Amino acid sequence: MTMDRASAAPLFLLSGDPLRPRRPDPHFAAEAAAAGAAGAATAVLDHEALLAGDAEAAVSRVPRAAGPVWYRGWMLPADRYTDLAAALAARGCRLLTSPAAYRTAHELPGWYDAFRALTPDSAWLPCAPGRAPREAELARLAERFGDRPLVVKDWVKSRKHEWAEAAYVPDAADTARLASVVGRFIALQEEFLTGGVVLRAFEDFARAAGEARVWWVDGEPVLTGPHPDTPALRPVPDLTQVAPVVRELGPRFLTTDLALRTDGVWRVVEVGDGQVSGLPAGADHRPLFEALVTAGAG
Repeated sequence: MTMDRASAAPLFLLSGDPLRPRRPDPHFAAEAAAAGAAGAATAVLDHEALLAGDAEAAVSRVPRAAGPVWYRGWMLPADRYTDLAAALAARGCRLLTSPAAYRTAHELPGWYDAFRALTPDSAWLPCAPGRAPREAELARLAERFGDRPLVVKDWVKSRKHEWAEAAYVPDAADTARLASVVGRFIALQEEFLTGGVVLRAFEDFARAAGEARVWWVDGEPVLTGPHPDTPALRPVPDLTQVAPVVRELGPRFLTTDLALRTDGVWRVVEVGDGQVSGLPAGADHRPLFEALVTAGAG
């Protein structure tokens, strides 16, 4: 039995191994196997070439006219993802997550309004790497939080492992402390700062419960597992309120990280594009890749 191009399994594009360019990076070897078991072909992306601005070279090992493509690899800045989409289109391939959808799920300003009721109160200020906003600008941004504690991050990442110096502000009204934490955060992020500074209201979560990462394909939760940072903790969140918002947001493949607040309410602490979200070690990848193959072929 043969399948026409419209119903063919999608190609999975995986970040390549810098030392063995024809093979996927070892970090994605299990995913390559899961994609193959689900009936899909794989190809490798030269991640370093893409980041360096040579998208054509980055996709040189992708078969021409391969049709629909899911990317699974290292995180990409939104502009480099746009370059990737254009380079693949020139080879007759189509990313199933558009550049606009990637930015929506990957960067907090893209998903925050949809999830406003389910996630900590947030405000943000664009800035360039290495250029911290002035203390007066940060004070205006923090006014809405009163004297509540804050968490500092950029549009994609936090520095939670440098909690006291580059992430946590005990009192939003303490603008000197706020400026110090933001300055340190920006210094540590270096050229990897994305978008600017985000201030998030601190909420007290039940740390012993851990976080759950939920993988959504076309609005359906196809895999729920632990967050990669806490693989031994496997909470099962209530998705009743989350599912309608995921469908409203629109991207076909995304993740939501949920944590249980100490008052018993599940909260969305992060949203991400599913193509660049990490799977925890030891997770069973098969349900996710089976769902992606079905969605990509349909």
